[in-house]
Amino acid sequence: MFSHITLGTNDWIIAEPFWKAVALALELPLLFNRSGGAAYGEMTGPKIFIGPTFDGQPASNGNGSHVAFLAKDRAMVDAFHAAALSHGGLDEGEPGLRPQYHANYYGAYVRDPDGNKLQAVCHSVNG
Repeated sequence: MFSHITLGTNDWIIAEPFWKAVALALELPLLFNRSGGAAYGEMTGPKIFIGPTFDGQPASNGNGSHVAFLAKDRAMVDAFHAAALSHGGLDEGEPGLRPQYHANYYGAYVRDPDGNKLQAVCHSVNG
């Protein structure tokens, strides 16, 4: 559905441990490092790029937007949340069922060190 998502960071020194931990929890391979950032995902699939803005202005997060990562099971959602919180992320919603979306919707929400809202979600009944 999409090629990639790019999120800005204003301080890769602070953001890097967070993104390494989250990528590990979500089993996202490191594609490459770049000056002040990195890319995670599959070359032929969806990717996420984190780094300084291309226009040189401070990075900011969008109100009303978030990036949702598809988790293979509920344990991966839990691992994402725990990794994020232990590496500078802020809790925006504990792991759990969200039946208002559908009966098997299991998700967790966090903010990264730059304030970007992130989610991991599993849609599987057996998650």
